[in-house]
Amino acid sequence: MISNPITYRTADGVRIPGTWRHAFICNGGTYFLTDLGIYADGLIDCWGLVTLDEFEQKLRSGWVATGLPEGAEASAHGLASWRFAEPHTRITPELLLAEVRDTIEELNGRPDSTARCLAAVDVFLADRTEENRAAARTAYLAVPETQRHYALGDMDHKDWPLQVLVAGPGGTLEDWSDEAVSQEEYEEAVAYFEEHARPTAGPRSRVPSDGPVTPHAAAVHLSHSYPRRRLDEPGKVALRSDYPAPVDIHGVTYASVAQAYWALSVDDSAAHAAIAAADTSYAARELAAAGPRREGWERARSAVMTMLLRAKYAQHPDLAEVLLATEDATLLYDDADSSFWGDNAGRGRNWTGRLLELVRSELHAQRTGIVWGTGSSAR
Repeated sequence: MISNPITYRTADGVRIPGTWRHAFICNGGTYFLTDLGIYADGLIDCWGLVTLDEFEQKLRSGWVATGLPEGAEASAHGLASWRFAEPHTRITPELLLAEVRDTIEELNGRPDSTARCLAAVDVFLADRTEENRAAARTAYLAVPETQRHYALGDMDHKDWPLQVLVAGPGGTLEDWSDEAVSQEEYEEAVAYFEEHARPTAGPRSRVPSDGPVTPHAAAVHLSHSYPRRRLDEPGKVALRSDYPAPVDIHGVTYASVAQAYWALSVDDSAAHAAIAAADTSYAARELAAAGPRREGWERARSAVMTMLLRAKYAQHPDLAEVLLATEDATLLYDDADSSFWGDNAGRGRNWTGRLLELVRSELHAQRTGIVWGTGSSAR
């Protein structure tokens, strides 16, 4: 992206920085010119918040359009409408996805593909082996084609010196010429980099002493579902509270976390037994809604859910591996029945997602040898 207009969205009181760019969305055969929101937590707003993986699917399906057919109807949301005549675009699904990935890196203060390329060039200039040149060339080719001209910030030379350097004497350039790079051209490129050497040590940026503020892994979206049976390879559906993973709580076995949650929410032994024996978590929720709620439940429910999630992943190590595989990603948990537990496209509080992240952190703590005592302190 050439410019980075600043925007943000708010999720449960937390301000998440972002930016936007123009894009076309194809809906019902009409191409709508709209703003594509890109946020630091890895979510993209293309008429609904999606993860990077879901965004790629939107690109592949043509929902986020990079091809503009001749004669197709276009609209700018009440401002204007027209039909494409001789449309031309250089953007492809691969290029747009790469640019969006770079934008997310920039929003988090991490090196984007251009910065990684220039770092690889610095390594090559310090130790001019063919192995280091090949690494620099690979890094250069990873920069989106639409951004390569701007890599050096030099609109006179553009990326010519960069192409010559990574091609080497006898190599060929990507855009400038089909002829092999001469020794003279190569020496000119080396001289260019020596003359425009970037400082290797600048002012120290303030980095939190205990690690980065934002996650490095892209957000994971746990869509609402009603899993009815265990799967050999459940994937992220295993992280749903209603996934059939029995949990033993004080000697009573419940079919899932959701079923245990609803059973514990009622203050009546008969209702508790009926909910525990329900065929599905949906039926358990319906029974709980009709029963007498335990006094003070709304103030205790987060602690109860935390206890149940801890039990689930302690008693099912295979599912703990699924949770750990999400690394440090933000977990967005949809719940059509609750804006307290679900994120629900940014309109809910996402407490299930937050508590899953907490339990994941505890699992990582166990992996690193931090053993928790029976109280609140670690030993």
